[in-house]
Amino acid sequence: MTKKHIYIYSPSSAVRNKAAFRRGVKRLQALGHEVELDEAALDSHQRFAGDDATRLAAIARAAGSRADVALISRGGYGLTRILDAIPYKAVTRAIERGTEFVGLSDFTALQNALLVKTGAVSWAGPALGEDFGAEDGADDIMEACFDDLLSGRGEGTGWRMPARDAAAMPGFRGIHDAVLWGGNLCVLTSLLGTPYFPQIDKGVLFFEDVNEHPYRVERMLDQLRHAGVLGRQKAVIFGQFTGAKKVPHDRGFSMQTVVSRLRELIKVPVLAGLPFGHVPTKVLLPVGAKVELAADARDVFMVWGHRHAH
Repeated sequence: MTKKHIYIYSPSSAVRNKAAFRRGVKRLQALGHEVELDEAALDSHQRFAGDDATRLAAIARAAGSRADVALISRGGYGLTRILDAIPYKAVTRAIERGTEFVGLSDFTALQNALLVKTGAVSWAGPALGEDFGAEDGADDIMEACFDDLLSGRGEGTGWRMPARDAAAMPGFRGIHDAVLWGGNLCVLTSLLGTPYFPQIDKGVLFFEDVNEHPYRVERMLDQLRHAGVLGRQKAVIFGQFTGAKKVPHDRGFSMQTVVSRLRELIKVPVLAGLPFGHVPTKVLLPVGAKVELAADARDVFMVWGHRHAH
């Protein structure tokens, strides 16, 4: 494990699971990292980690921390409320100095707004509590991917598509020179029609979600499809969709139904099985970076080449 300075801040919902927060801090320290906690990391106001001004100040402090990584404590909800006031230039300067901003879920709003405003690359990846502070221990693959980021070794990732999905796209061999973007589907869709939704053509769009029934996922995908977003991409990738409860009147309607239907409706390759989402085993993905995709039967490889080591 590469030893680095990690800054923990809370830009979204209040930390409810203090035990997971403490476990996450101890885990990062046990790996040898210097962990710095933002002064408002455990603040609480209504459902948020402090009021809007408090969370904006926390983002600014993270940008000024000169840490190797600015890691969110958790997702939830809160960033879309403050997108018009986030110090994007300060965050971008921090990234240029070598601070990597990492998170998922609600963090999707900041990532895509940042991409629109400055083009800066941030990382879809773990959160402190749910990942490093997991009750059963942090996932080995997630930690290895995180270390690759810290060491500057991370140049790509790979996964196996479900057999059914690989069989549905036998001619797919790969994609070159496309911007990777996306994140949490619900948060991303909520940005559509705002100045914070990336206008990316010929990109690689990935998404995941949690606790969203397949019909709600389909409805959001249709919104993106009707808006012309999906058909303009070079590829669409499904990450992990977890936590939804089936009901008797689904009568076989499932996420596989949603994926198969989308394949029929757009002429863009639709891949599945990306290990990213609200799951323990997750890779880290550079949102805003140029990537290459290659496929060999069920095996898919995503490469973004060497980025800078700090």
